Amino acid sequence: MANLKDISRQIRSVKNTQKTTKAMKLVSSAKLRRTQQLSEQAKSYANKINDVLSEIARKIAKVQNEENLSRAFVENTQPKVVDIVMVTADKGLCGGFNMATIKEARKIKSEYESKGAKVRLRIAGRKGIDFFKFQGEEIIQQEVGLSVAPTYEAASDFIKVVEEDFNNAQTDKVVLVYNGFLNMLSQEIRVREILPIHVEDKAESEEVKSMLEIEPDDDQQVLEELTAKYIEFNMYYSLIDSLAAEHSARMQAMDNATNNAKEKVDSLTVEFNKARQAAITTELIEIISGVEALK
Repeated sequence: MANLKDISRQIRSVKNTQKTTKAMKLVSSAKLRRTQQLSEQAKSYANKINDVLSEIARKIAKVQNEENLSRAFVENTQPKVVDIVMVTADKGLCGGFNMATIKEARKIKSEYESKGAKVRLRIAGRKGIDFFKFQGEEIIQQEVGLSVAPTYEAASDFIKVVEEDFNNAQTDKVVLVYNGFLNMLSQEIRVREILPIHVEDKAESEEVKSMLEIEPDDDQQVLEELTAKYIEFNMYYSLIDSLAAEHSARMQAMDNATNNAKEKVDSLTVEFNKARQAAITTELIEIISGVEALK
């Protein structure tokens, strides 16, 4: 039978852990509410700018030859160099949140490498950086702190380097991978090919009517600026969406840890009571035996 002091010490230790995990759950819950609101606002803008750029790409293709199109609007089915931009958290204690993103990035990397493409890693988030460094993988761009408190300026600075490499033909495709917020109880891995810009095939009657008109001699600088804005905001939105998912995952992980701690305390309490009862029974037997020996 375990020592009463040892069991009592274990109970205090688990209770302290339970208080910590409960507090972390409450903190994550508060952060999630704020981040979720920001994510919902950013999502509307991200969807709209994606639709606008997709429409621009379709209309450009109608008035210009493919040779004159910007690389951002020309689909590449056989890329030689692929950049994977991955977003993970800087912190742990959020269940399988980070590992799910890492597994997806490794899967995509293997798929492109099997086709003969060179894959380069660009990572925002300490957990992703630490994992691939431990695996001996080369990381050509890394940023710690960006996923903790993302800002549009910081996201723009990070992705501009990627965009410059694409415009200079140093890379043929850019794939964005992150774990996004689905609801309070679940997250969803999201993979977006942000360069070249994917254009959905739509019939003319299915297109949303707009005032946008594209002429063969339209200023390319305007289109380049719109493309840059599209890329930058998609990077910013991925960071916000990933942060909301991280808080959701941590909230669930801490809730599970709190419940497990409660179950452990209950189990240890039963063990403590059994040990105390056994100790009392032993003492009574010793007293009774001593009295009988005196008779």
